[in-house]
Amino acid sequence: MARETTYLELSEDDGGAHKFYEVVVSDTDVTITYGRIGAAGTAKTSSYPTADKARAAAKKKIDEKLRKGYAPAVRGARQARPITRRPVTSGRSTARQAPVLWRFASGAAAFGIFVDKQRAWVGNQRGDVYTVTHEGAVTGHFKLPEGVKCIVADDFWIYAGCDDGRVYDLSGKAPYAAYEISPDVDIYWLDIHDGMLGVSDAGGRVTAIDHEDEFQWKHDTDGRAGWMVRCDGEAVYHGHTKGVARYRDLDGRLVWHTPVEGNVLFGWQEHDAVYAGTARDKVYRLAKEDGRVESVYQCDDAVFSCAAAPDGRYVFAGDNHSSVYCFDRGGKRLWKLATGCGSAFSMQYIDDRLYLVTTDGSLACMDVSEDAIRAAERGTVPQARDVKIEAGLAAVRPATTLETAGPGDRGVVVECYQDGPRLRVRVVDEGYDSGWNLQFPKGIREAGARYLVEEVRPSGRGGFYRAYGEIKRLR
Repeated sequence: MARETTYLELSEDDGGAHKFYEVVVSDTDVTITYGRIGAAGTAKTSSYPTADKARAAAKKKIDEKLRKGYAPAVRGARQARPITRRPVTSGRSTARQAPVLWRFASGAAAFGIFVDKQRAWVGNQRGDVYTVTHEGAVTGHFKLPEGVKCIVADDFWIYAGCDDGRVYDLSGKAPYAAYEISPDVDIYWLDIHDGMLGVSDAGGRVTAIDHEDEFQWKHDTDGRAGWMVRCDGEAVYHGHTKGVARYRDLDGRLVWHTPVEGNVLFGWQEHDAVYAGTARDKVYRLAKEDGRVESVYQCDDAVFSCAAAPDGRYVFAGDNHSSVYCFDRGGKRLWKLATGCGSAFSMQYIDDRLYLVTTDGSLACMDVSEDAIRAAERGTVPQARDVKIEAGLAAVRPATTLETAGPGDRGVVVECYQDGPRLRVRVVDEGYDSGWNLQFPKGIREAGARYLVEEVRPSGRGGFYRAYGEIKRLR
């Protein structure tokens, strides 16, 4: 039987899309395969009563994609997104063991961590994201297509930035792709504030993308390896091999640039300061206002990660020899202890506990209260509990199709509409400003379709809404 194959690609210079769509008609069957360029993709086959109806259905799908900007292409001509794995040499600490309460082996080296009052999130280089309670019980498992670079929070929303160039919203029952980053960007780190996404990359560039996944601005720098990017309501802070800089978030204007000693390997921020950990064994505290160096925290080896207690009361650092340090605000070293589970790629402090994700894939919860640290310095630590995954915990994968809303389902009605070359989404229920766009996953948008969203919340910045929770399609 004759086979008719149509292969299309969409790869935008600045908009971020880098995906393919293939339609194969074989007699009465239509097979559609789609995904990121360079990947195998997801395939779905539908059968029709006649060959003519199969060809008509295929043509309708192809025409829809052409209207969205896809174009005929040759498979393999474009390459997959470049991915840089962080080079790691992790040694064993000679310090006394830290008071680790529990640890969870995620299965692969982990960069991504976020901790709030309810749980800790860990994301590893296999694409696994787990949620773990503060007491050490695994409560959820998301399976993303590629390795996780980082996990960040933006008000109620939790996002995971991945090696496939997508930033996934993990706030609902299933992940949705909220942003897609340009294929020429070899992502090192991401941060989000009020819908504005900052991206740092291998070439030392920093890029800003708005809530509608649209390119805002980009800066080339004299540096390389931009491991640090942090965003607040006014600026994007970027660190690389030549130092740290502040850019205005709305237009990208450079406000200040401060050189530091050594390549910047990690960044953290508090209300009035940013912290930069460097390969020359130091953490720098820089004033957000003007970039002046307020304190320097001296470690014994290259700093992989850092964090601070609120207002910088304590400053923590993790080096490449599996040690963790604590300093006071002014730079005095208070203690140094061993993790016992690898070097900390990322860390976060909350309520007298320091949470680490490490080179051996562990999420570790360390008691850093004064009593626990004094006991550890004397050689007395608790027996760390190894956290296990409960049998039957299912891995939830990103949603590419939607359930249909039932008669008893409640939520907010939104609709997808064509705005020039772009598909946008707006709220149509009463009580909402229909002139505001809704941040909504691109992968499930279809012109003219209506959806039921569990909850819609206005952004703090104003001018757009954000979808929260489960999304279903209306008939």
